[in-house]
This record gives sequence, C-alpha cells and structure tokens, in this order.
Amino acid sequence: MTHFSHRVEQVSISGIREVFEAAGEDAINLGLGQPDFPTPDHAREAAVEAIQAGKVDAYTSNKGTLELREAIAEKHARDNDLDVDPEDVIATSGGSEALHIALEAHVDAGEEVIFPDPGFVSYEALTHLAGGTPKPVGLRDDLTLAPETVEEAITDETAAFVVNSPANPTGAVQSPEDMAEFARIADEHDVLCISDEVYEHQVFEGEHRSPAEFDETGNVVVVNACSKAYSMTGWRLGWVTGSNDRIERMLRVHQYAQACASAPAQFAAEAALSGPQDPVAEMREAFEERRNLLLEGFEEMGLECPTPKGAFYAMPKVPDGWVDEVIDRGVVVVPGDAFGENGAGYARISYATDTETLKEAIDIMAEATAALD
Repeated sequence: MTHFSHRVEQVSISGIREVFEAAGEDAINLGLGQPDFPTPDHAREAAVEAIQAGKVDAYTSNKGTLELREAIAEKHARDNDLDVDPEDVIATSGGSEALHIALEAHVDAGEEVIFPDPGFVSYEALTHLAGGTPKPVGLRDDLTLAPETVEEAITDETAAFVVNSPANPTGAVQSPEDMAEFARIADEHDVLCISDEVYEHQVFEGEHRSPAEFDETGNVVVVNACSKAYSMTGWRLGWVTGSNDRIERMLRVHQYAQACASAPAQFAAEAALSGPQDPVAEMREAFEERRNLLLEGFEEMGLECPTPKGAFYAMPKVPDGWVDEVIDRGVVVVPGDAFGENGAGYARISYATDTETLKEAIDIMAEATAALD
C-alpha cells in the first residue's frame, strides 16, 4: 500500500465525534454545535424559488453571486460599520472552508499559526493540512484570549494568529479593547489576524466588535457564516472577506477546491442576510435563557463555570471522571481536552437544545456530580 501524506497523518478524527459514537441512541445530546431552530422560512423559500426557476443548475461566479456578495457587504455595513467591497468577498462552503482557504493562502511549510487553547478543533487540524506548525496559547481565567499572550508568542516564523469571538468552546466574548489590540498586533508585526466571527450574533453581555474595524494595513481577514446566526448549518454557506490582494490569493485555492459554493444555498443566504432579522434575535433570547438555566444548575451542583457571554456553550470545571459518569447516565458532553491540552479539567456543554430537555440533562448531571463526591 502506498504511504499517506505527513500532513494528513498529523490529523485525527475529532474527539467530539468519538464522544457521539460512544453514547447510546437515546442519549440527550449536549455536544452538538448547532442551533435547534428551523432555518427561517424566507431563506428556505428563496432557495425553493431559485430551484424552480432554474437559477441553480449551473456554476455561479467562483466568488459567489453578485447579489449574495452585495448582501454580505450590506450586512457588514449594518452590523459591523465596515465598508466592504462585494469584490472582496468569497462565498464558501461554510465557515470551515473559509478558514481552510485563509490558512492555505497564507501559511508556508513550517510557519506558525497561533490560536486559543482550548479552541475550535479545526484551527490545529487545518494548520497541519496547510503544512504549518500549530502554536496553541492559553487563555485568561475568564477564558478570553489575552492580546499580550498572542504578542509574546509571535516569532519570525509566525504567519498568522486566530481570534474567535464569541468563542467555541468557551462562550467567551472579547472586549472591544482586545479586538483593537489584535488589529494593532497584526499591523505592527506584519502577521495575519484571522477573525472567526461565526457566532457574532449570539452575544448576551458586552458587544461584538471585529478587529477589521481597527485594521489599518489590510492584515485582518474575517471569516463568517450563516450557520449559527440563521440556523443554517446544513446549508454550508459561509464567506471570507479581506483586502483585495488577500482575496485574490484565497480565490486561487477556492476555485480549485470548491469552484463555487452551493447555488441553492447562496440564494437562501442572500435572503437570510437581507430579509427580516427577527429570527436572529429570537434565537439569541432563547439561548440566553438556557444559559442562565444551565449556570444556575452548575451553581447548585457546586461546579465552577466562567460565565459564557456569547455563543451557546458553557465550559465548567469538572472533577476527574465527571464526563464519563455523565455520558454513562445518558447525556452527551465533550471533554475539554478535545479542544486542546489546556481544556483538561473542563467539559464543553452545548445548550442548543429545548428547555425541557436541558432541565432533564441538568438533573442527570447533578446526579453524576453527587455520585463523584
């Protein structure tokens, strides 16, 4: 048998998937990172109309339809006070592909990519696949990423660093001051800042600000998607925006890896972004209520948990054996070390499930906690 590439041998199946496979069929799933709401009707209808009208039978532009890119530009003006040229946007197959092409276009073999630990599992894996060297860095006690930690980690071999706010798996939200500092660091050290803003609309405390707002030299690239804001994980529609020269290089990767994002999904995303935003607010309010319920449960259990200010995850500190005990009792949670070495001693809990199910899961987690005392 022929050998496999060194890059792929450095990547394993996600620890999150291993937890799912180990759980029983009737388990309550608090490990899934997707909203439990339907995609807004107007987004679905836009895709159906485009299909029936024969508008999705052919490739779109590699970057995506102009109408979608205009909707993305208008979204950034509305939500982020950013002036984005539609020509500087690439519609991608989800936020995952956007991250992938950003790293492929900017990282040479052996170059370092700095990212938070614990952090989203794709950062390390995609760095390996780009031939780079992962460089995870620890977080503050509140699970936010300190700009000074990033700056201290930068060397002559650093190509990029990743900022994720609101964050998966921690639910942490970076302050505007932090975001301004990340932009300064990218500018002064001439390294790329990749800002993963997929959860930007799930903010309960504080405010979401993008490092792109403070960027003066074109060293910030923004990755986003419809997945979490509009409950469109299955549609696989994301995007990346940045300076024109960076977009042109990322397009070279995208056009050979993907050609273009799914045409029906592009029409759905255009409608989601430009249509009524009420569903976004409704989901955010529901997630905040669930977060509060979960935090109350942790407090009663005696588990310490930094308050998640966004996304729909909580990351409590848990005793040895807690994750296995909870899973054995029928609730799927993810061990913190699935997200990096510094995640050891924590568990990631997704509260993207209905309130009654969440209450049932909290009762089971309380029983598991008591059993370990």
